[in-house]
Amino acid sequence: MKITKLLGVLFLGSILFTSCSDDRSPSLPKGDYENGILISGEGNRSISGSVSFVSNDLTTVENTIYKKVNNAEFGEYVQSIAFDNDRAYIVTDNQNTVTVVDRYTFDKAGTITTGLSKPRYMTVVGNKGYVTNWGATDNDSDDFVAIVDLNSLEVEGKVDVALGPERIIAKNGKLYVSHLGAFGTNNKVVVIDIATKSVVKEVTVKDRPDELYIDSSGKLVVLSQGKTIYDANGDVVGHTLAAISFINTSNNEVESELTFNEGEHPSQMVLEGNDIYYSLGNDIYKTDVNANSLPTTEFLATDSAILYGLAVRDNEVFVLDANFLGNSKLDVYDLSGKTKKDTKEVALGASKIYFN
Repeated sequence: MKITKLLGVLFLGSILFTSCSDDRSPSLPKGDYENGILISGEGNRSISGSVSFVSNDLTTVENTIYKKVNNAEFGEYVQSIAFDNDRAYIVTDNQNTVTVVDRYTFDKAGTITTGLSKPRYMTVVGNKGYVTNWGATDNDSDDFVAIVDLNSLEVEGKVDVALGPERIIAKNGKLYVSHLGAFGTNNKVVVIDIATKSVVKEVTVKDRPDELYIDSSGKLVVLSQGKTIYDANGDVVGHTLAAISFINTSNNEVESELTFNEGEHPSQMVLEGNDIYYSLGNDIYKTDVNANSLPTTEFLATDSAILYGLAVRDNEVFVLDANFLGNSKLDVYDLSGKTKKDTKEVALGASKIYFN
Protein backbone atom coordinates (compact mmCIF):
# COMPACT_ATOMS: atom_id res chain seq x y z
CA MET A 1 0.00 0.00 0.00
CA LYS A 2 1.30 3.44 -0.92
CA ILE A 3 0.10 5.13 2.25
CA THR A 4 0.57 8.82 1.49
CA LYS A 5 -1.00 8.61 -1.96
CA LEU A 6 -4.09 6.65 -1.03
CA LEU A 7 -4.89 7.45 2.60
CA GLY A 8 -8.02 9.38 1.66
CA VAL A 9 -9.21 6.68 -0.71
CA LEU A 10 -8.67 3.96 1.85
CA PHE A 11 -10.50 5.92 4.53
CA LEU A 12 -13.46 6.28 2.21
CA GLY A 13 -13.22 2.58 1.43
CA SER A 14 -13.65 1.78 5.13
CA ILE A 15 -16.98 3.61 5.10
CA LEU A 16 -18.50 2.87 1.70
CA PHE A 17 -17.55 -0.10 -0.43
CA THR A 18 -18.84 -2.73 -2.79
CA SER A 19 -17.68 -6.31 -2.59
CA CYS A 20 -15.24 -7.68 -5.14
CA SER A 21 -16.79 -10.35 -7.34
CA ASP A 22 -15.72 -13.85 -6.35
CA ASP A 23 -17.79 -15.97 -8.71
CA ARG A 24 -15.90 -18.93 -10.11
CA SER A 25 -15.92 -19.31 -13.86
CA PRO A 26 -17.67 -22.61 -14.61
CA SER A 27 -14.98 -23.43 -17.20
CA LEU A 28 -12.14 -23.30 -14.67
CA PRO A 29 -11.35 -26.48 -12.72
CA LYS A 30 -10.68 -25.86 -9.06
CA GLY A 31 -7.02 -25.16 -8.40
CA ASP A 32 -5.91 -24.82 -12.01
CA TYR A 33 -3.89 -21.62 -11.85
CA GLU A 34 -0.97 -22.62 -14.02
CA ASN A 35 -0.17 -20.80 -17.27
CA GLY A 36 -1.93 -17.61 -16.34
CA ILE A 37 -1.62 -14.26 -14.63
CA LEU A 38 -1.85 -13.69 -10.89
CA ILE A 39 -2.87 -10.24 -9.65
CA SER A 40 -2.54 -9.21 -6.03
CA GLY A 41 -5.06 -6.76 -4.60
CA GLU A 42 -4.41 -4.79 -1.43
CA GLY A 43 -8.03 -4.68 -0.31
CA ASN A 44 -9.03 -1.92 2.08
CA ARG A 45 -9.70 -1.50 5.79
CA SER A 46 -12.98 -3.37 5.55
CA ILE A 47 -12.32 -5.98 2.85
CA SER A 48 -9.44 -8.44 2.85
CA GLY A 49 -6.71 -8.30 0.28
CA SER A 50 -6.95 -11.01 -2.36
CA VAL A 51 -5.44 -12.60 -5.45
CA SER A 52 -7.08 -12.85 -8.88
CA PHE A 53 -6.32 -15.27 -11.71
CA VAL A 54 -6.59 -14.43 -15.40
CA SER A 55 -5.85 -17.08 -18.01
CA ASN A 56 -3.17 -16.30 -20.58
CA ASP A 57 -5.75 -16.13 -23.37
CA LEU A 58 -7.79 -13.68 -21.25
CA THR A 59 -10.93 -15.78 -21.53
CA THR A 60 -11.13 -16.82 -17.86
CA VAL A 61 -11.09 -14.62 -14.76
CA GLU A 62 -11.46 -15.74 -11.18
CA ASN A 63 -11.22 -13.40 -8.20
CA THR A 64 -10.47 -14.21 -4.54
CA ILE A 65 -8.89 -17.55 -5.47
CA TYR A 66 -7.26 -18.08 -2.06
CA LYS A 67 -10.63 -17.78 -0.36
CA LYS A 68 -12.20 -20.16 -2.88
CA VAL A 69 -9.58 -22.84 -2.33
CA ASN A 70 -8.96 -22.48 1.41
CA ASN A 71 -12.12 -20.83 2.79
CA ALA A 72 -9.92 -18.20 4.42
CA GLU A 73 -8.75 -14.65 3.79
CA PHE A 74 -5.46 -12.75 4.05
CA GLY A 75 -6.64 -9.62 5.88
CA GLU A 76 -5.23 -6.17 5.21
CA TYR A 77 -3.19 -5.35 3.11
CA VAL A 78 -1.83 -7.82 0.53
CA GLN A 79 1.37 -6.10 -0.54
CA SER A 80 3.22 -8.48 -2.87
CA ILE A 81 3.89 -12.08 -3.93
CA ALA A 82 7.18 -13.96 -4.25
CA PHE A 83 7.76 -17.35 -5.84
CA ASP A 84 10.03 -20.35 -5.88
CA ASN A 85 9.65 -23.33 -8.21
CA ASP A 86 6.59 -24.74 -6.45
CA ARG A 87 5.22 -22.20 -4.01
CA ALA A 88 3.93 -18.65 -3.85
CA TYR A 89 4.52 -16.44 -0.80
CA ILE A 90 1.82 -13.81 -0.27
CA VAL A 91 3.00 -10.91 1.89
CA THR A 92 0.31 -9.19 3.98
CA ASP A 93 1.85 -6.19 5.69
CA ASN A 94 -0.74 -5.16 8.29
CA GLN A 95 -1.08 -8.80 9.37
CA ASN A 96 2.70 -9.30 9.76
CA THR A 97 2.22 -12.51 7.83
CA VAL A 98 3.49 -14.35 4.77
CA THR A 99 1.02 -16.98 3.57
CA VAL A 100 2.55 -19.91 1.69
CA VAL A 101 0.56 -21.70 -1.02
CA ASP A 102 1.14 -24.07 -3.90
CA ARG A 103 1.63 -21.64 -6.75
CA TYR A 104 -0.51 -23.65 -9.17
CA THR A 105 -3.34 -24.97 -6.97
CA PHE A 106 -3.27 -22.23 -4.29
CA ASP A 107 -3.70 -24.83 -1.57
CA LYS A 108 -2.31 -23.42 1.65
CA ALA A 109 1.05 -24.88 2.70
CA GLY A 110 1.68 -22.82 5.83
CA THR A 111 2.27 -19.34 7.20
CA ILE A 112 5.13 -17.27 8.51
CA THR A 113 3.64 -15.35 11.42
CA THR A 114 6.47 -14.53 13.83
CA GLY A 115 9.56 -12.40 13.36
CA LEU A 116 7.92 -10.01 10.88
CA SER A 117 6.96 -6.35 11.33
CA LYS A 118 5.22 -4.60 8.43
CA PRO A 119 6.61 -6.97 5.77
CA ARG A 120 6.70 -5.59 2.25
CA TYR A 121 8.53 -7.69 -0.36
CA MET A 122 10.33 -11.02 -0.51
CA THR A 123 12.87 -12.78 -2.68
CA VAL A 124 13.94 -16.43 -2.60
CA VAL A 125 17.54 -17.69 -2.79
CA GLY A 126 17.90 -21.46 -2.46
CA ASN A 127 16.03 -22.59 0.65
CA LYS A 128 15.96 -19.12 2.20
CA GLY A 129 13.50 -16.29 1.86
CA TYR A 130 14.46 -12.67 2.48
CA VAL A 131 11.65 -10.33 3.50
CA THR A 132 11.86 -6.55 3.83
CA ASN A 133 10.19 -5.09 6.95
CA TRP A 134 9.31 -1.49 7.79
CA GLY A 135 9.02 -2.04 11.52
CA ALA A 136 6.94 0.15 13.81
CA THR A 137 5.37 3.37 12.57
CA ASP A 138 6.94 5.46 15.32
CA ASN A 139 10.46 4.00 15.09
CA ASP A 140 12.86 4.89 12.27
CA SER A 141 15.57 2.54 13.54
CA ASP A 142 13.88 -0.88 13.64
CA ASP A 143 13.73 -1.70 9.93
CA PHE A 144 15.21 -5.02 8.81
CA VAL A 145 15.38 -7.85 6.32
CA ALA A 146 14.10 -11.10 7.82
CA ILE A 147 15.81 -14.37 6.89
CA VAL A 148 13.33 -17.22 6.57
CA ASP A 149 14.07 -20.95 6.52
CA LEU A 150 11.69 -22.12 3.80
CA ASN A 151 11.71 -25.69 5.06
CA SER A 152 10.50 -24.83 8.55
CA LEU A 153 8.81 -21.52 7.58
CA GLU A 154 10.48 -19.88 10.56
CA VAL A 155 12.38 -16.59 10.70
CA GLU A 156 15.90 -17.64 11.66
CA GLY A 157 17.58 -14.25 11.70
CA LYS A 158 17.56 -10.71 10.41
CA VAL A 159 19.76 -7.99 8.97
CA ASP A 160 19.20 -4.49 10.31
CA VAL A 161 18.98 -1.92 7.51
CA ALA A 162 18.23 1.74 6.91
CA LEU A 163 14.77 3.30 7.01
CA GLY A 164 12.07 1.94 4.73
CA PRO A 165 13.32 -1.19 2.92
CA GLU A 166 11.07 -1.98 -0.02
CA ARG A 167 11.89 -4.05 -3.10
CA ILE A 168 14.53 -6.77 -2.86
CA ILE A 169 16.35 -8.82 -5.50
CA ALA A 170 19.40 -11.11 -5.48
CA LYS A 171 22.46 -11.35 -7.71
CA ASN A 172 25.78 -13.16 -7.29
CA GLY A 173 25.55 -13.71 -3.55
CA LYS A 174 24.25 -10.22 -2.81
CA LEU A 175 20.83 -8.80 -1.96
CA TYR A 176 19.91 -5.39 -3.31
CA VAL A 177 17.25 -3.50 -1.36
CA SER A 178 15.62 -0.23 -2.38
CA HIS A 179 14.73 2.08 0.51
CA LEU A 180 11.57 3.97 -0.33
CA GLY A 181 11.48 5.34 3.18
CA ALA A 182 8.45 3.68 4.83
CA PHE A 183 6.61 6.43 6.72
CA GLY A 184 9.35 8.93 5.86
CA THR A 185 11.80 9.29 2.98
CA ASN A 186 15.07 7.65 2.07
CA ASN A 187 17.50 7.64 -0.85
CA LYS A 188 19.48 4.43 -0.39
CA VAL A 189 19.96 1.12 -2.12
CA VAL A 190 21.46 -1.23 0.46
CA VAL A 191 23.72 -4.11 -0.55
CA ILE A 192 23.66 -7.18 1.74
CA ASP A 193 26.17 -10.03 1.57
CA ILE A 194 24.14 -13.23 1.82
CA ALA A 195 26.99 -15.33 3.25
CA THR A 196 27.87 -12.95 6.09
CA LYS A 197 24.29 -11.67 6.61
CA SER A 198 25.56 -8.11 6.79
CA VAL A 199 25.23 -4.80 4.98
CA VAL A 200 28.33 -4.20 2.88
CA LYS A 201 27.34 -0.92 1.24
CA GLU A 202 24.72 1.80 1.08
CA VAL A 203 24.45 3.34 -2.38
CA THR A 204 22.97 6.85 -2.55
CA VAL A 205 20.45 7.49 -5.33
CA LYS A 206 17.65 10.03 -5.72
CA ASP A 207 14.81 10.22 -3.18
CA ARG A 208 12.30 7.37 -2.79
CA PRO A 209 13.85 4.49 -4.75
CA ASP A 210 11.35 1.72 -5.41
CA GLU A 211 11.40 -0.64 -8.42
CA LEU A 212 14.70 -2.30 -9.25
CA TYR A 213 15.86 -4.84 -11.85
CA ILE A 214 19.04 -6.41 -13.17
CA ASP A 215 19.53 -5.69 -16.88
CA SER A 216 21.20 -7.94 -19.47
CA SER A 217 24.63 -6.42 -18.81
CA GLY A 218 24.37 -7.10 -15.08
CA LYS A 219 23.70 -3.52 -14.01
CA LEU A 220 21.13 -2.73 -11.33
CA VAL A 221 18.42 -0.44 -12.72
CA VAL A 222 16.63 1.58 -10.03
CA LEU A 223 13.68 3.95 -10.32
CA SER A 224 13.62 6.75 -7.73
CA GLN A 225 10.35 8.65 -7.62
CA GLY A 226 11.59 11.88 -6.07
CA LYS A 227 9.70 13.65 -3.31
CA THR A 228 7.06 16.36 -3.19
CA ILE A 229 7.80 18.89 -0.44
CA TYR A 230 4.92 20.41 1.53
CA ASP A 231 4.79 23.29 3.99
CA ALA A 232 3.00 23.28 7.34
CA ASN A 233 -0.30 24.10 5.62
CA GLY A 234 -0.03 21.18 3.23
CA ASP A 235 0.81 23.32 0.22
CA VAL A 236 3.41 22.14 -2.29
CA VAL A 237 6.59 24.21 -2.01
CA GLY A 238 8.98 22.15 -4.08
CA HIS A 239 10.18 18.80 -5.38
CA THR A 240 13.29 16.70 -5.27
CA LEU A 241 14.36 15.10 -8.53
CA ALA A 242 13.42 11.62 -9.70
CA ALA A 243 15.78 9.44 -11.73
CA ILE A 244 16.53 6.06 -13.24
CA SER A 245 19.92 5.05 -11.85
CA PHE A 246 22.26 2.42 -13.26
CA ILE A 247 24.48 0.79 -10.64
CA ASN A 248 27.55 -1.25 -11.52
CA THR A 249 27.15 -4.43 -9.45
CA SER A 250 30.90 -5.15 -9.58
CA ASN A 251 31.78 -2.13 -7.44
CA ASN A 252 28.26 -1.06 -6.40
CA GLU A 253 28.73 2.48 -7.66
CA VAL A 254 26.22 4.60 -9.57
CA GLU A 255 27.50 4.54 -13.13
CA SER A 256 24.93 6.85 -14.74
CA GLU A 257 21.52 8.40 -14.20
CA LEU A 258 18.60 9.55 -16.32
CA THR A 259 17.12 12.46 -14.39
CA PHE A 260 13.52 13.63 -14.66
CA ASN A 261 12.35 17.24 -14.77
CA GLU A 262 11.50 18.86 -11.45
CA GLY A 263 7.93 18.02 -10.48
CA GLU A 264 7.83 14.75 -12.43
CA HIS A 265 7.33 11.72 -10.19
CA PRO A 266 7.48 8.46 -12.16
CA SER A 267 6.39 5.09 -10.83
CA GLN A 268 5.61 1.51 -11.93
CA MET A 269 8.85 0.78 -13.77
CA VAL A 270 9.33 -2.57 -15.52
CA LEU A 271 12.24 -3.89 -17.56
CA GLU A 272 11.54 -6.05 -20.60
CA GLY A 273 14.68 -7.02 -22.46
CA ASN A 274 16.58 -3.75 -22.87
CA ASP A 275 13.40 -1.68 -22.83
CA ILE A 276 12.38 0.30 -19.75
CA TYR A 277 8.71 1.15 -19.28
CA TYR A 278 7.49 3.51 -16.56
CA SER A 279 4.45 5.61 -15.79
CA LEU A 280 4.08 9.34 -15.31
CA GLY A 281 0.59 10.07 -14.10
CA ASN A 282 -1.61 7.68 -16.07
CA ASP A 283 0.59 7.54 -19.18
CA ILE A 284 3.34 5.06 -20.00
CA TYR A 285 6.75 6.06 -21.29
CA LYS A 286 9.41 3.92 -22.90
CA THR A 287 13.19 4.22 -23.03
CA ASP A 288 16.07 1.75 -23.06
CA VAL A 289 19.04 0.90 -20.89
CA ASN A 290 21.48 2.62 -23.26
CA ALA A 291 19.56 5.89 -23.62
CA ASN A 292 21.31 9.19 -22.92
CA SER A 293 18.11 11.09 -22.17
CA LEU A 294 14.50 10.47 -21.27
CA PRO A 295 11.63 10.69 -23.78
CA THR A 296 9.58 13.87 -23.86
CA THR A 297 6.34 12.30 -25.10
CA GLU A 298 4.41 9.30 -23.83
CA PHE A 299 4.65 5.90 -25.47
CA LEU A 300 1.09 4.94 -24.54
CA ALA A 301 -1.73 7.07 -23.15
CA THR A 302 -4.06 5.05 -20.93
CA ASP A 303 -7.55 5.87 -19.71
CA SER A 304 -6.81 4.71 -16.16
CA ALA A 305 -8.17 6.67 -13.22
CA ILE A 306 -5.43 5.33 -10.90
CA LEU A 307 -2.61 3.58 -12.78
CA TYR A 308 -1.35 1.36 -9.97
CA GLY A 309 0.30 -1.61 -11.67
CA LEU A 310 2.23 -2.27 -14.87
CA ALA A 311 3.68 -5.29 -16.66
CA VAL A 312 4.88 -6.09 -20.18
CA ARG A 313 5.01 -9.48 -21.85
CA ASP A 314 5.64 -10.31 -25.48
CA ASN A 315 3.46 -7.91 -27.47
CA GLU A 316 1.14 -6.89 -24.63
CA VAL A 317 1.12 -4.17 -21.99
CA PHE A 318 -0.85 -4.92 -18.82
CA VAL A 319 -2.12 -1.98 -16.76
CA LEU A 320 -3.96 -2.07 -13.43
CA ASP A 321 -6.53 0.68 -12.97
CA ALA A 322 -7.02 0.44 -9.22
CA ASN A 323 -10.34 0.79 -7.42
CA PHE A 324 -10.48 0.66 -3.63
CA LEU A 325 -14.27 0.58 -3.44
CA GLY A 326 -14.92 -2.35 -5.77
CA ASN A 327 -13.34 -4.34 -8.57
CA SER A 328 -10.25 -2.91 -10.19
CA LYS A 329 -9.59 -3.22 -13.92
CA LEU A 330 -6.88 -5.05 -15.78
CA ASP A 331 -6.48 -3.28 -19.12
CA VAL A 332 -4.52 -5.08 -21.81
CA TYR A 333 -2.97 -3.05 -24.63
CA ASP A 334 -1.39 -4.18 -27.87
CA LEU A 335 2.25 -3.13 -27.68
CA SER A 336 2.64 -2.50 -31.41
CA GLY A 337 -0.65 -0.78 -32.10
CA LYS A 338 -0.85 0.89 -28.66
CA THR A 339 -4.57 0.15 -28.55
CA LYS A 340 -6.60 -1.44 -25.78
CA LYS A 341 -7.57 -4.99 -26.65
CA ASP A 342 -9.31 -6.18 -23.49
CA THR A 343 -10.44 -5.24 -19.99
CA LYS A 344 -11.05 -7.59 -17.07
CA GLU A 345 -12.45 -6.97 -13.59
CA VAL A 346 -9.96 -8.06 -10.94
CA ALA A 347 -9.10 -7.64 -7.27
CA LEU A 348 -10.04 -4.76 -5.01
CA GLY A 349 -7.06 -2.41 -4.86
CA ALA A 350 -5.16 -4.38 -7.52
CA SER A 351 -1.49 -3.42 -7.53
CA LYS A 352 0.86 -6.19 -8.76
CA ILE A 353 0.94 -8.45 -11.82
CA TYR A 354 2.75 -11.80 -11.93
CA PHE A 355 3.05 -14.27 -14.79
CA ASN A 356 2.60 -17.76 -13.33
